[in-house]
Amino acid sequence: MSHHYSGPDFGFPHGDARLDFTDLYAFPKPGDSSKSILIMNVHPSASANPPEPTTVEPFAADALYELKIDTDGDAVANIAYRVRFLSEGKGQTATLRRVEGAQAASINDNGLAIVEGAPVSTGSVAQVTEVGDHRFFAGWRSDPFFCDVEGAKNKMQFTGDDFFADKDVCSIVLEVPNSALGAKETCLWARTLVQAKGGGWVQAERGARPAQAVLLVDDGQREAYLTGEPADDARFVPYFAHALEHTGGYPPADAERVARTLLPDLLSYNHARPASFPDNGRTLIDDAFDSFLHVLTNGKVTEDKVGPHRDLIAEFPYVAPPHKVR
Repeated sequence: MSHHYSGPDFGFPHGDARLDFTDLYAFPKPGDSSKSILIMNVHPSASANPPEPTTVEPFAADALYELKIDTDGDAVANIAYRVRFLSEGKGQTATLRRVEGAQAASINDNGLAIVEGAPVSTGSVAQVTEVGDHRFFAGWRSDPFFCDVEGAKNKMQFTGDDFFADKDVCSIVLEVPNSALGAKETCLWARTLVQAKGGGWVQAERGARPAQAVLLVDDGQREAYLTGEPADDARFVPYFAHALEHTGGYPPADAERVARTLLPDLLSYNHARPASFPDNGRTLIDDAFDSFLHVLTNGKVTEDKVGPHRDLIAEFPYVAPPHKVR
């Protein structure tokens, strides 16, 4: 479950780490402002509770990985990029599809094939597929998220110990022309879906902004949150507000106001402006957890003493090679 580990008392969605959504990034392509980079990270290489490795296979073949784009501000997708994976021998390949209009908000795996049979990377060399004005990557990479997990679990007593410094994650990276986003002002989110036993698809998890699904959603509402749609997120405002009152000491009216700034759970992105979380998109070096801490604690705690990773690379796919070759 977002974020990176499913918390002290609950597990990966459907018990499968490969369905676990961790992070979403969106930023203008460095050196070419006519294009954007979209990154959806899933499947952390290790769980925090219990602290153990997850499965070696990067992506689930019976799953659908989807990036959703809202172009008109109603928290309903107008464009979607969908990725399916096929396991072949010891490796996997990927097919990327794009769908627009009403179908973008539906639950299925159809769409126009942009990339077919793209190799999935498991080693240190990134296998990149380029088709027309799209570039695509999928595979194991060094996890760019940085956070003192143990400090967060220990009543926010932070020591600067970065749990993710040596961890890997599975990245899906797209380079797209800005025209493909459908509008200058957009809102993004990601989701994973799994095939149901009786046919069709079931949403396993979704999200856009880091950490809030772990720390602000009531245990009894978490399943509804993860399987819900951003357009319906107003129903979770009371739960977010309650958590903000309890953790940050917000007065009730202020807690509700702040909760409404966090919902719906979307990442706003204007490709014409520099990216900087939480105002516009998110880069790989933005300290999103510090930003969340400031909100969660009403400014009482502003940092976890952990900074960006230094292994990021300057070219596509931007996330660094994995620490462990699989």
